[in-house]
Amino acid sequence: MSSTNSKAPNVEIKYTQIFINNEWHKATAGKTFQVINPSTGEEICQVEEGTRVDVDKAVQAARKAFDIDSPWRKLEPVARGNLMRKLASLLRRDIEYLSKLETLNNGKSVQDSKGDIFFSADCLDYYAGWVDKMVGETIPGAQDQMIYTRHEPIGVCGQIIPWNYPILMMSWKLGPALACGNVIILKPAEQTPLTALYVASLCKEAGFPPGVVNVIPGDGPECGNAISVHQDIDKVAFTGSVEVGKKVQEAAAKSNLKRVSLELGGKSPLIICEDADLDHAVKLAHRAIFGNAAQRCTAASRTFVHSKIYDEFVARSIELAKKRVVGDPFDSSTEQGPQITAEQFERILGYIESGKKDGAKLECGGERVGKKGYFIKPTVFTNVKDDMKIAREEIFGPVMSILKFDSYEEVIKRANNTTFGLAASVVTKDLTRALTFAQRLQAGSVWVNDYDAVCNQAPFGGYKQSGHGRELGRYGLEEYYEVKTVVIKLI
Repeated sequence: MSSTNSKAPNVEIKYTQIFINNEWHKATAGKTFQVINPSTGEEICQVEEGTRVDVDKAVQAARKAFDIDSPWRKLEPVARGNLMRKLASLLRRDIEYLSKLETLNNGKSVQDSKGDIFFSADCLDYYAGWVDKMVGETIPGAQDQMIYTRHEPIGVCGQIIPWNYPILMMSWKLGPALACGNVIILKPAEQTPLTALYVASLCKEAGFPPGVVNVIPGDGPECGNAISVHQDIDKVAFTGSVEVGKKVQEAAAKSNLKRVSLELGGKSPLIICEDADLDHAVKLAHRAIFGNAAQRCTAASRTFVHSKIYDEFVARSIELAKKRVVGDPFDSSTEQGPQITAEQFERILGYIESGKKDGAKLECGGERVGKKGYFIKPTVFTNVKDDMKIAREEIFGPVMSILKFDSYEEVIKRANNTTFGLAASVVTKDLTRALTFAQRLQAGSVWVNDYDAVCNQAPFGGYKQSGHGRELGRYGLEEYYEVKTVVIKLI
């Protein structure tokens, strides 16, 4: 199904420049880049394109802000937390505007955009509560020794965020870094820079000192690489593709061996056992793949179904996919908006063609919706085999691949037979079976009878080529502080 009547509001674009030292700047090179509305394929605006020179300027501002005698470093922990809470309150205050701006630029439904903003504000509040609780330890030593540890901020942190959850990924990066007392140079995805720039203005309004948060829009090869190789950036955090993540880590290693955390792709398995509540399983699997137009690293892109319930599960999944409303993300009835770019749109259609060519059965979807924008019908493939391209590679589009299994030993091996390890899920009423799967599946998050159950207090990250390091929770803080050991001889 599709909703074709456009309900897009006239959203004012307030910020299109580079944000350094709490001031707005034009790009040094004098260049801008085009920002596209994925619902129409038309230009929204032009944004200043940051280069290596602009990154250098941001690093200078950040270094000054991180100086031991700077206003930021002199803040008491509680005062730092209060600034973060103020930023969270400003996100909530401006949620109507921000959600419309996010939907205009990203294409997700306005309801989903609001949900992301609430989650983002909660994330900042969560980490604000940690600022005075990152305690070290006293460690037993010799009779004449006192040994203790301190947690200290790393310094200047480069943060490179993706286009699929622009505000949410910004909060996941800002929250722990600010809580630990770091300073930040953040590059939003070139496809979706608008909400990040607006949030930069809110950082200034909240009262963060100049140089603490800097936002530089630009592309990956120039601006992103400049962050990764910069000698005076102490840590880089990246969320995106495996291909680019490897380049970030290589560049960081070759420059100053800066610390790196990576949250990369996935090919996550969802395993439906024979005892599953079928109504629940079908709805869960539908949401697990098609949510956010399947533009999620955790998307359940391999749905394994026990042979005893396979046919019934398939029939119900096809029926649900055909009912899914695709179209204008500003329409309240819309469940699925567009893919982010023309390039992604064509790439996904290419995967659909490869599925058909490899012998999978196309049950529904597989084609575009409408004539404008980058909309694709929810697509369901059955008779999918493990060696098919659609079962091995990350599609990042609304393509559900349903695979059949007979034994639980077999499906665990098949689920783990991937270079990725971000997430996994099992649907079963058997507690022992659930705990067995949770123990043996190679993934950073394993959900039982649920999917994408992500919360601010629980760590998130992957095994294998899905990256390293963790975001969210107490573990997310460990990516942003150094541990110093102090030994005092008592004389």
